[in-house]
Amino acid sequence: MVQLVQEVFVMNADLSRPLQQLAQRHRSCHRNADEEVPWAAQLPREWSKQVVAPLCFSRFRDYEILSERVVGYEDAAEEEPCYCEHYFVLTDIRSDDDEIYYVVPSYWEHLVAWRLCDGRWLIHRRISCSDDCQQHQSFFSFAEAMPR
Repeated sequence: MVQLVQEVFVMNADLSRPLQQLAQRHRSCHRNADEEVPWAAQLPREWSKQVVAPLCFSRFRDYEILSERVVGYEDAAEEEPCYCEHYFVLTDIRSDDDEIYYVVPSYWEHLVAWRLCDGRWLIHRRISCSDDCQQHQSFFSFAEAMPR
């Protein structure tokens, strides 16, 4: 199933840029655990001095759907998370002529969260908002706990 989904992402050049980036990230899923995670890529500059920087990361992947979760910790003991990122893509099987079926993304979500020095979490969320996953909504919010 994952191979089929990957082929659809490669064949469908009309996917939105964020979705293409997520698919590319999934295809390179055999990265070393020690590989650097771009944890500050989505972080606004105004907030960069107010977040706790992660030093080590744990990576979790689902083998049934296109999905990944990365949790960053402020120390090697992995007791206190300070960074969280996850994405997932849901797919549907469609047909134009009831003879040839293909898999298309029907919904995707990408979330990045950073723990602030005051204990709150700054969350950036992108969610697909159209049937063809070409458009998405993007927004920031705050929470008292790490998103699950």
